[in-house]
Amino acid sequence: QWQLVESGGGLVQPGGSLRLSCAASGEPLEHVAVGWFRQAPGKEREGVSCITNYGTTTDYADSVKGRFTISRDNAKNMVYLQMDNLKPEDTAVYYCAIKTTGTGFLCHVLARDYFGSWGQGTQVTVSS
Repeated sequence: QWQLVESGGGLVQPGGSLRLSCAASGEPLEHVAVGWFRQAPGKEREGVSCITNYGTTTDYADSVKGRFTISRDNAKNMVYLQMDNLKPEDTAVYYCAIKTTGTGFLCHVLARDYFGSWGQGTQVTVSS
């Protein structure tokens, strides 16, 4: 069983950047895919990005393509989300999660039900 802790959120102006980190403990990350999700007030939790077990494949929501980059360091049990050119609509609580159903060699950002072991989230606010 994994325990996940997100960090790196904060307040940033439009056009700015943040780098979120997801630290895993309990079990090695190297065999599982990991995803980033977000939830804005009054909205459902949505997939942002995911990365397969060895980092060979990534997937992104259309709304963040070209602006966000997911990466991982299995040796450190860490997953990252680099967010550039942030927009006010990116404001949300961001969560990382483990793909607990199916193979770690595949992931799709829309397959939220395949993910579990959620972290507690980190707030990202984009505002001038």
